[in-house]
Amino acid sequence: MSQVCQITGKKPLVGMNVSHSHIRTKKRSLPNLRWKRYWLGTENRWVRLRISTKGMRIIDKKGIEVIVAELRSRGQKI
Repeated sequence: MSQVCQITGKKPLVGMNVSHSHIRTKKRSLPNLRWKRYWLGTENRWVRLRISTKGMRIIDKKGIEVIVAELRSRGQKI
């Protein structure tokens, strides 16, 4: 499963853990992704999205209809 937000495009970040003795080991910081269902009134159906919490706030601001139209214009299947 891809760890990418469908709305914002957030991906895992790669960095280094640095210990007290300065030994470096790789680490991944994963985005806060959730599966969320939204009701599309115009199509009379549910839409299931893999989005970050920031993406949820964007949907609250713009509305699900606008976001779905943007996703479709980018070529994503919904």
